[in-house]
Amino acid sequence: MGKFENKVIIVTGAAGGIGKVTAKKFADEGAKLALVDLNLEAVQQVIVDLGLDETRAIALQANVAKEEEVKAYVDATVLKFGQIDGFFNNAGIEGTTKQIEDYPIETFDLVYNVNIKGAFLGLKYVLPVLKKQGFGAVVNTASGAGLMASPGMVGYIMSKHALIGITRVAALEAAPFGIRVNAVAPGIINTRMMRQIEENTLPGQGEAATKAFASAVPMGRYGEAEEVANVVSFLLSDEASYVTQSIYTVDGGQLNQ
Repeated sequence: MGKFENKVIIVTGAAGGIGKVTAKKFADEGAKLALVDLNLEAVQQVIVDLGLDETRAIALQANVAKEEEVKAYVDATVLKFGQIDGFFNNAGIEGTTKQIEDYPIETFDLVYNVNIKGAFLGLKYVLPVLKKQGFGAVVNTASGAGLMASPGMVGYIMSKHALIGITRVAALEAAPFGIRVNAVAPGIINTRMMRQIEENTLPGQGEAATKAFASAVPMGRYGEAEEVANVVSFLLSDEASYVTQSIYTVDGGQLNQ
């Protein structure tokens, strides 16, 4: 029996690199999944790829920055499965790479809406369900960028700093109800998002960008989505029963070098 046998977990950004891999880990451990993404077709394909049927998974389309759509995915999960045991509040975007004076306000607003407002709204509607149940856990996807700074990435870094603050407040508010709230802070992970960041940083020089980013990591390589999924799985499991308000870096030692 898996450690998530018959537990219900919501994953937002479930069609993305970390989201999809983490959903697979939960599925392999017996979980029932509510998989949320802006791209419904893509998240439906994730369910097919995982070999899950309608008793184990539901695909839900939502723009996480729209309150009514967030409420709808939470309501649909409870209607389908009767409860929520874990929430992987994962949806996010990287924005662009430009100096502050050149950073488009439209991109700034988009990053804010998805990465901050979207995470806040997820908590706003999931936490009352967990508090009413008296059990459950949340993991927000922050980033090493939420604990440091880097020129040219003001939108993304601003949003991940804010997400760490939201995590800490939510953890304190939820603790008296037996609910745990933590965050995972990935570093340089081998996903589509990093391909875009590489292109934004060194346009048309993918190999050089990869080498440059990897050289900044003490372990000398990119992390894999599976390595993030392992930490998320731990934090949502009963093995982390006394862990809350923590920020877990998964970055090959980059932050503290």
